[in-house]
Formats: sequence, structure tokens, C-alpha cells
Amino acid sequence: MTLDQKRILLVIGGGIAAYKSLDLVRRLRERGAQVRTILTKAGAEFITPLSAASLSGEKCFTDLFSLTDEADIGHIRLSREADLVVVAPATADLMAKMAQGFANDLASTVLVATDKRVLIAPAMNPYMWNHQATRRNLAQLIADGVATVGPNQGEMAERNEMGRGRMAEPLEIVAAIEKLLAEMPATDALKGRRMLVTSGPTHEPIDPVRYISNRSSGKQGHSVARAAAAAGAEVLLVSGPVEIPDPSGVKTVHVETAAEMLSAAEAALPVDIAVCAAAVADWRVDAVANEKLKKQEGRIPSLSLVENPDVLATLARHSKKRPRLVIGFAAETENLLAHAREKLKRKGCDWIVANDVSPETGVFGGTHNQVHLVTANGVESWPSLSKEAVADGLVRKIAAEFARAGGKA
Repeated sequence: MTLDQKRILLVIGGGIAAYKSLDLVRRLRERGAQVRTILTKAGAEFITPLSAASLSGEKCFTDLFSLTDEADIGHIRLSREADLVVVAPATADLMAKMAQGFANDLASTVLVATDKRVLIAPAMNPYMWNHQATRRNLAQLIADGVATVGPNQGEMAERNEMGRGRMAEPLEIVAAIEKLLAEMPATDALKGRRMLVTSGPTHEPIDPVRYISNRSSGKQGHSVARAAAAAGAEVLLVSGPVEIPDPSGVKTVHVETAAEMLSAAEAALPVDIAVCAAAVADWRVDAVANEKLKKQEGRIPSLSLVENPDVLATLARHSKKRPRLVIGFAAETENLLAHAREKLKRKGCDWIVANDVSPETGVFGGTHNQVHLVTANGVESWPSLSKEAVADGLVRKIAAEFARAGGKA
């Protein structure tokens, strides 16, 4: 059975497609999955809690303020005890709540409280699907690491309505669940390991209002931290200035400059694994101006630059507390693999994750990445994946390396 003993939490939203979710429960159970259901108030207008409970073999949860459940902090248990959270149908209303972080009923509260991956199967009228608000919410959810399946093209429940908006069929959703779970590392794959992750850019001040930096959203590094924590590692994330939230289950230290990042990274030692995904600025100004440099017509200030400390090389060559596995990232715009191999040797690290960040790739600030894992043994090229899938794949590789070495890397 492909889903044997996997724990799926299914949130059933309020749409006519809710009837398909009952078949989805049956299909998951056939494959050995354990299924819990949450039925929204609107969902209960289309199917009953009894039907969901009968098919799942578990109580169907509906009420955030059930005293029996909440005495044991039920919404937290529900959100954490699953291997995967699936929302089907994901209505326009549910997607909006998820994108904005609303928590005003059991379904939305669980979705905010979960530390697991989330898969949504959108279902709505084509006009609702194509509305700019829905498109905006979908983009936010994808950026937050939510996976999607569908919607499909076809006839709607409304007479004479055609277009994209039909919920994916149950077997399509099952296939998406199987694929997503296969990409994720085991929850205990890194249990007992300590990992340091650096993420985001650094800001090197020129004066009180200007700075030197690199283009980095921090999405890839934050995804690695999240995936490692989900795999059981104790994770410290050292983050430069980013506009994304700290991943749950991860201790995060916020820094501004390369010097601060290095200091925080060294303070975290000893660790088993260091993943240096941050885009650290290579240079800083020699002397930071105390006041804003004023623009003067015809005069351009001269900036004297000095080299920043090298976080990756320092950790890789640490004399006393070198992590067992040191992984760097190489963001290049040309000769990607040649530069990555050279960086692997020059920095003294064990692996390099190389990616092309040319403007046309959309990697900086985007949701997807195409990477090459460069080691002393060769190059492994991965297809274009979401940054969350890249992170999951990297964590699986790390876990396999420790398992292969009998706990030593």
C-alpha cells in the first residue's frame, strides 16, 4: 500500500465538490492511509459529519470550541499529528483565509497552527478562480510553500457554466499526495542532529540610509530550515533582513551584516550540519558615514571597499568545531558548474548547491529553483522544483549521507 500508515488531515471546504472529498477519503483508506477530517460550517451544508466519520473511521471535527477536544488543545494536536494536511475543496474563502493567516474557525486555526506541508485542491466558479484577489491569494500561498493540485477545466455545477475551476478528481489528488509525501524526508530522519542554516541577504551600511546588499528573498534558506526541523533536527536559522516569516519549529537569530552573521554562526557551534544558503555581501565600505551622504551636483563620493568575512569558508575550515557536513550555495549567472566546482575546492566545503540566478530564471524572489548538487564525486542535476521541494530533497540527501556513514558524515 503506497500510503500505508501515513496520517492525512483532510479539511473539507464549503463547495459542491465536497461530495468528491468523501470518495477521496475512501481512496486514501484503500491505500492504507489514516484519515482525519475537518468539516467547515459551509462544508456541512453539502455533506454531513456522519458521512465523513463513517468513511474515515475517525471522528469528524467541526467545532473549534469543543470542550472535550480543546481540553487537550485539540487544534494543535490535529495540526501537528498529521504527515500532510490536505484542503479539498479549497474554496476562494478558505484560500483567502490561508493567505491572510485568519484563524476564526477550526479549519483556519489548524492551517495556521500546522508545522506540516499543506496541499490544496482549489474548487470554485471560473470567474472566482480568475478574479484578481484569488490570483493574488494563490500566489501568496505558493510563496508560502503550499502545494496545489488542479483545478481542472470543465463543466461547472451551474447550468451552462464552463471553464477552469473544477476540483481535481480524487485519484489525481491521491497521486499528488503520494508525490508530495515521497519528496518529504522522514519525520525522524535527522532526529538528534543539530543544524545551522544561514539565509537571506546581508545589508552592509554605507551611511544611516544606504547599504550594499545582494538580491535574496531568503525563501530557499528558510525552506531548508523548515524541512530540517520537520525531519527532526534541532535547527538554528541565522537570517539576514527578509520579508518572510520565521519557519515554525526553528530558533531564528536575526542579523544585518556579514560580520553579525559570522558571529551568530560561530556562536551556534558545534553542529552536525551547516547549510550556508545566505547571499552574503562580498564587500563592505571601509568607513561607514555617521550622517547621510548628501548629493552634491558634479561630485560623486568615492567608496573604499574592504572584503567581508567569509562565513562558508570559515565554518568549513574551522580548526576545532568544524561541522561534519558543510554545504554551500553557488548563485551564478554564467559557467555555473565550473564556478561551483571551483568554489567547492576554494571554500573547503563538502557540497555545493549550484543554481543559475540570471534574471530570466526568476530564481531571486521566485518560488522555484533548478539546482545542481556538486560534490567531490560529481554532479547531480535536479529538475526545476519548488523551493520547498528542493529543500526536502536536500534534507533527504543529508539524512542519507549520515545513514550511509553510520551516523558520521
